[in-house]
Amino acid sequence: MASLYLHIPYCEKKCIYCDFYSIENMQTMGQFLVALETEIGIYADRYSADETFETIFFGGGTPSLLPPSVLGRLLDALHAHYRINSGAEITVETNPGTEDIEKLRAYRALGVNRLSIGIQSFYENELKFLSRIHSSDEARRCVEDAHDAGFDNISVDLIFSLPHQTLDRWKENMEQAIALRPKHISAYSLIVEEHTPLFTLVKEGSVATLPEETDSDMYEATIAMMTDGGFRQYEVSNYALAGYECRHNKNYWNHSNYLGFGPSAHSFWKNTVTEGRRWWNARSITQYCEHLSRRTLPVAGFETIDKEKMFSEAIFLGLRTGELNLAVLQQVYGVDMLSTRGEKLKDFSDERLLQINDRRITLTRKGFLVCDAIAESLL
Repeated sequence: MASLYLHIPYCEKKCIYCDFYSIENMQTMGQFLVALETEIGIYADRYSADETFETIFFGGGTPSLLPPSVLGRLLDALHAHYRINSGAEITVETNPGTEDIEKLRAYRALGVNRLSIGIQSFYENELKFLSRIHSSDEARRCVEDAHDAGFDNISVDLIFSLPHQTLDRWKENMEQAIALRPKHISAYSLIVEEHTPLFTLVKEGSVATLPEETDSDMYEATIAMMTDGGFRQYEVSNYALAGYECRHNKNYWNHSNYLGFGPSAHSFWKNTVTEGRRWWNARSITQYCEHLSRRTLPVAGFETIDKEKMFSEAIFLGLRTGELNLAVLQQVYGVDMLSTRGEKLKDFSDERLLQINDRRITLTRKGFLVCDAIAESLL
């Protein structure tokens, strides 16, 4: 099964920490939608024949700025060109302050069945620092509106390790999120990305990040509280009630095929089980629209994924999702991890970073803290 991703690059206000491509000027929206539908049609001629798509994800940016009529137009274009599974997971990223219950009801009527709500914090000073446009009351109301509009599959995003944030304040954020009865919670540590306003503030010394030890304490508290709340950790930063793991993200992590539409969107397609190609679009709405006005694809770069790189990514992505199936790795890539990396695996097991049972490696809570380092060591 494969996935479709649509990048909607518009925001009312860009957050200081965000490295995703987005713009605040929405005057190009009409031109962008024409270009987006053109791109959807061009790719359909190449990739729709033998593939069924089981997830659709509208990301951004702020896709919830789209009126229901526009969202419906894009869904109609996808259904016209691609074979979409009747039970497909269809997600729209939503920011409080850009929605109302009538819009959410209209989204639900169009077939959207999953909302990812970018709350980030329930405290006004933290929201102000992150330059979010909503209040804590609007965040709670957005989730309740989603329930009332008929959405059963609701995810909320939170960010921890903010400057001056205490462990108790972070726990209070999680308590409030769990109390809203979502089925999925994404909890991310604040990352200072280059080319963002936050990076400049940190570099200038006007904002100080938390010590690594405090960040680790918050992460361990996250795992513990989510587990106590009935959420299973199925990736480094993602937690879900049973059966509500994000299928779209899991497709990314499982090396399934996916097509990305819109400026800066990435795509991946396998030629064989162990080889594929990854490419990405221009990170500019102007370049994106100009290319598609001439019916040329706005591809800015690509890389060939050979068997060795695919194996490396399988290790890295597998550990980020907490489990490696050693039997599958040997069958697909011809590598017996127990023979070639047995000593390192034993060391990690002795340090209680992972467990090995029935030719499966599973990370412990402590192991999730250093999963990237474990992957690098095994590679």
